[in-house]
Amino acid sequence: MKSAIVYKSVGGNTKLLADIIAQQLHIKAQSLITSVDVEDVELVYVGFWTDKGECDEDVKRFLKGLHHQKIFLFGTAGFGGDKSYFQGILTRVQTYIDDTNEIVGTYMCQGKMPDSVKQRYLKMSLEKPHDEHIQQMIANFEEAVTHPDLQDLENLRSAILETVK
Repeated sequence: MKSAIVYKSVGGNTKLLADIIAQQLHIKAQSLITSVDVEDVELVYVGFWTDKGECDEDVKRFLKGLHHQKIFLFGTAGFGGDKSYFQGILTRVQTYIDDTNEIVGTYMCQGKMPDSVKQRYLKMSLEKPHDEHIQQMIANFEEAVTHPDLQDLENLRSAILETVK
């Protein structure tokens, strides 16, 4: 089965996942920053970074252009640890996929965020020092610093093996 890996990564987290899939399948991952043609591909691995709870505009446009293909969605999100949160993101992203396609698998994990996000949270904390939600955002930032970690990558490998059986 001819496969392709296409991704959009801003912070490098999703690129790391794409590279792991590429190693697993022995094919090259392609960034959506360049023009990508997957018309003759049967299985497309599509990676995205989470932007306001879903994929960005480039990935939306790419997904809308896929027809009669198998798709494996993968992504990263700064907020993490909760499978239902990840599932909500995947559900929103799947709305951009035409019904002629078949989703054969999905994978999401937490990804580290830029330090500018932490600085914004700390500034908010100074303005509202007793705001529990802000304190949770800071704690989540600290948790995300190590992700994607080795366990995340191993979980991705396992998910990929399921698609190539």
